Amino acid sequence: MQYFSLLKKRAVGLFLLHFIFSCNTKSDSSQEGGLGNEQPKITLQINSNKSYQTIDNFGASDAWACQFVGQWPDQKREKIADLLFSKELDGEGSPKGIGLSLWRFNIGAGSAEQGSESGIGDEWRRAESFLELDGTYNWDRQKGQVWFANAAKERGVGKLLLFPNSPHVNFTKNGKAYSSDGKSNLAADKYPDFAEYLANVVQGLENKGLTVDYVSPINEPQWDWSKGNQEGCPYWNNEIADFVKVLNKEFEEKAISAKIDIAEAGQIDYLYEQGNRPGRSNQITDFFDESSENYVGDLSHVGNVISGHSYFTTSPNTKSVEKRAALANSVRSVPKLKFWMSEYCILGGNDGEINGNGRDLGIDPALYVAKVIHNDLVVANATAWQWWLAVSPYNYKDGLVYVDYQKEDGEVYESKILWALGNFSRFVRPGFNRIDIAQSSGHPNENLLCSGYKSPDTGELTIVLVNSDSKAFSINLELDKQAVAASKAYLTSKDKDLEQVGLVDASSIELPPRSVMTIVLNP
Repeated sequence: MQYFSLLKKRAVGLFLLHFIFSCNTKSDSSQEGGLGNEQPKITLQINSNKSYQTIDNFGASDAWACQFVGQWPDQKREKIADLLFSKELDGEGSPKGIGLSLWRFNIGAGSAEQGSESGIGDEWRRAESFLELDGTYNWDRQKGQVWFANAAKERGVGKLLLFPNSPHVNFTKNGKAYSSDGKSNLAADKYPDFAEYLANVVQGLENKGLTVDYVSPINEPQWDWSKGNQEGCPYWNNEIADFVKVLNKEFEEKAISAKIDIAEAGQIDYLYEQGNRPGRSNQITDFFDESSENYVGDLSHVGNVISGHSYFTTSPNTKSVEKRAALANSVRSVPKLKFWMSEYCILGGNDGEINGNGRDLGIDPALYVAKVIHNDLVVANATAWQWWLAVSPYNYKDGLVYVDYQKEDGEVYESKILWALGNFSRFVRPGFNRIDIAQSSGHPNENLLCSGYKSPDTGELTIVLVNSDSKAFSINLELDKQAVAASKAYLTSKDKDLEQVGLVDASSIELPPRSVMTIVLNP
């Protein structure tokens, strides 16, 4: 992930398309002009027999702070692990954590071992590696990250994904973990070395009792990665395809079961159009069209997934919806292909809607992120949604949990972004199917979003509502044309952190202003 300024804004249309995915208010004479004190009423019409994608996971990354925070005093790191991974409830019936179902482990490129000679000024953005600069392996490296990976496993996180931002410095052209010229820093004759390194790390972690499910060898190949502000490496599509073929062979020879995830595009539109990155974009067609020279869809370890990042495409909302609808159409053109939104935090100025600069633990960025999650799941049909920095020391809107910028100990700060994500991740579990929800006729309200999910095992339904409006709403539920009462409700708002709320009338639920609510139904 790279902190760029926003790309030049393009004019977009399709304003009406947004309302296909918005909750529409059922108005009466007292509401249409905003008169009276009665809350606008909304009836959600749930069709449990009409389903869309199956959810794979919700995740976050251990870069970069976990290398230090994972070695903090037990009480602090255990608290953070509970916030991120726990599925337990407290004595009041509220979640202790957000129950992530995938954890992203950053395989370092060795810039930490290089120290100041790495050219990366921020020590927290250098990454340690199990591979030493002398070519030997030291499996006592990356202790903090290994601790968090084990903490995730102990708390029931089902999937582990490994990703490097750059090839190891032993294999790069310039001996650094970033490019000197905006071109790939990995020479073709080093592909086997890099592939062997990734395979060795998989096996080394598995020897520590961790099961590796996915390896994502390429990260945001569209960017030049020449500023040295973090590890990174650009690639052209043909280079990605050639390396993935080498890595697939390495995995076959070593009987590694992990799937290869490609290609973590820096923006989702690089997946389906050429844009301003010719040769590094249009990746759905390039990698999964059998007629393409870069086709890798038939390789034994390549999953039926294309991954991309939601950066620079989330505002204004009309553009967000337009791009995600185009992405969904492109993914549907390839049988059985799925889309993973594999990295996001709030960057840039977002057309004046919200600025990435400045840490904000409050509800405003949480509502913005919840809207992004909604659009990625409902419009783009993402089967996975993964945040960037699980733990951040920065004065930026990039963290779920924040910590002091201190390597050995410090304070821990919870954010509303953490709990807003938890409205999805804690209750929408792997294997749940997204189901259809329609709204009764009335005036559409673009500040109110809803999505629904169904357990294939129990039939339990999860409804997530995002209310960015300054007014409350009264929510009524219909399941398969029959009125139904909610079983439980959990609220993230200015005053609540994914707390279970009492239902005075389970058949008519009050949705507070500027909040995210998860409603659970047990039909």
